[in-house]
Amino acid sequence: MSSHREAPEIAKDPVADSSDLYAFVSPDKPDTVTLIANYVPLQLPSGGPNFFEFGDDVRYEIHIDNDGDGSPDVTYRFEFTTEITNPNSFLYNTGPIDSLDSANWNRRQFYSLTRVADGREHRLAHKLPCPPCNVGPLSTPKYADLVRQATYSLSTGERVFAGQRADGFFVDLGAIFDLGTLRPFQQLHVAGKKIFKAEGEPVNATDRMNVHSIAVQVPLSRVRRRANRYGAGDQASVIGVWTSASRRQVRVLGDRGAADTSTGPFTQVSRLGNPLFNEVIVPMSKKDLWNSLPPSEDKRFARFVEQPELAALLPALYPDVFPNLDRLNKAKKARADLVAILLTGVPAGLIDGFTNATGDVQADMLRLNTAIPPTRQPDRFGVLGGDLAGFPNGRRVGDDVVSIALRAIAGVTVPLVDKTFRPDAAAGAVTPGLSAADVTAPFLGNFPYLGTPYDGFNNPSASS
Repeated sequence: MSSHREAPEIAKDPVADSSDLYAFVSPDKPDTVTLIANYVPLQLPSGGPNFFEFGDDVRYEIHIDNDGDGSPDVTYRFEFTTEITNPNSFLYNTGPIDSLDSANWNRRQFYSLTRVADGREHRLAHKLPCPPCNVGPLSTPKYADLVRQATYSLSTGERVFAGQRADGFFVDLGAIFDLGTLRPFQQLHVAGKKIFKAEGEPVNATDRMNVHSIAVQVPLSRVRRRANRYGAGDQASVIGVWTSASRRQVRVLGDRGAADTSTGPFTQVSRLGNPLFNEVIVPMSKKDLWNSLPPSEDKRFARFVEQPELAALLPALYPDVFPNLDRLNKAKKARADLVAILLTGVPAGLIDGFTNATGDVQADMLRLNTAIPPTRQPDRFGVLGGDLAGFPNGRRVGDDVVSIALRAIAGVTVPLVDKTFRPDAAAGAVTPGLSAADVTAPFLGNFPYLGTPYDGFNNPSASS
């Protein structure tokens, strides 16, 4: 789920597939915002000898909209190159990798970082080295040291990292895509009640898997538009964030060992704003189209937000559990609550002390009110749990976005726009049953926040 294999074509191109996007005011540096975009999903840690990496032929970008038009005002662009140091070896490394310039490391990646703003491109860094993949205790014995070496503070105020991390997303993929089974409620499922006598234990399908992250920590003044004041109620405090990956339009395959050639303008092949948007809102026939378009075009998909398929499935899959939601669905009322959460931001007046509205343009972006400070004790349910610094106000690495999204679709958020609606009792309890505690690699308290990637030697999935 989230966006690990969300569309037919991009599922065939994992190097360009954005799996998760995070945007939050940095808890340890609240005068900055941290933006993290994950790519190359579902990596088996023991994937040698050709370990996972970014694509040299892919342009990776994180976009920020600070005026609400669904178009980027600031973009951070990452472009990668790969070098082989020993052309006569098949090995990723021939000994321990103890530094980023180790002669034992045979396949190294570098990247340039460009900031695009006000129609101008500014190269912030060139040929910054990535860390290696976490191979194992003999090959990468001090992996945390390599990550520190690969985390850079730039003269323009940004901190940046690009490399492998542990996948911090938690979801019971096997159950959810087996006819929408939620293991804590499996005995109530229309088909499951014939098989299950009690609730089941959830399984985090993405645990012990790795991803590749591009991460940048940016001073707030570098992402917000200029304004006289930045308060929690001021629209100038709200930014919209999404990530994209693009390839050149033409690729010519080399013949008999000749190198492939790519030419022409870049065209977008993947994007991600809110988790689960393309995954569970957009119909399969339109998923590839959605990946090719900018957020400013998302009014084309508004009807799928207003009448989401999943909202109709819940009462069908769990008979008599969601009667109020069933009546709401049959009334064909447009889900104004979901439109606000996913496409326009939540306007002032619906939740005390909170708004992340960006205006009337319907666009799928992670909307973050940068004037809302981080909380010392984050609530995994974010805004639904009374924690205004969490999803759908941006997204932190530990936010339980699957449960939040399921509860919103099940009707918990309808009273924000319709005081007469009473959510079903189950709506506030629906969950796949997982939390950040089900992620084996602990999150970090500082940049880049996602945990140390799993190594192939010690990872049980490598020998299962």
